[in-house]
Amino acid sequence: MPNYPELYVLRHGETEWNAQGRMQGGLNSPLTEVGRQQAIRQGQIMQSKSLAEFVILSSPQGRAFETAAIALAGQVAELHTDERLREIGVGDWAGELRSDLLIGKPYIDGPDGALELYEDAPRGEGFAALEQRCMGFLDSLTGPAVLVTHGITSRMIRAIVTGKGRAGVANMGGGQGVVYHLKNSLQKRLE
Repeated sequence: MPNYPELYVLRHGETEWNAQGRMQGGLNSPLTEVGRQQAIRQGQIMQSKSLAEFVILSSPQGRAFETAAIALAGQVAELHTDERLREIGVGDWAGELRSDLLIGKPYIDGPDGALELYEDAPRGEGFAALEQRCMGFLDSLTGPAVLVTHGITSRMIRAIVTGKGRAGVANMGGGQGVVYHLKNSLQKRLE
């Protein structure tokens, strides 16, 4: 198993579509007031961390970039984007209500949605492709980093770093307004 650099991983704050239970994927919706407060909370968590040696990388999608700007304001001088941190593509299901997609199916809806929906989305990216994208991203890191990304992409990155891979995505924990610290293949949730 590769020894990846130290990471802090933040998921974007709640968006209007999160609150409505919609699949977002490559589409975007603005942060809610709750989402902005979650980003502020992440900033409070990160205030005690020395980030001088860390590169700051965000998904270019608006909800993640706005979260990064709020959470890391005043603490970092530069915020870079990386397309590989975008959310998993959900194909034809982008913008659809999860509840409509769950009717008559044995999916279990959790805090980041029914994970199977991300795998089953017609013309979606799927977990195998997401895993390859995230592995390529992680392999390109040359030092410690703060990553601001999305629910499923965050889970995949953390599953890879902890050695669980794609099979471990469901057990990685989720949530907004928290920070995950990864070092020496171990994950710690900071609240």
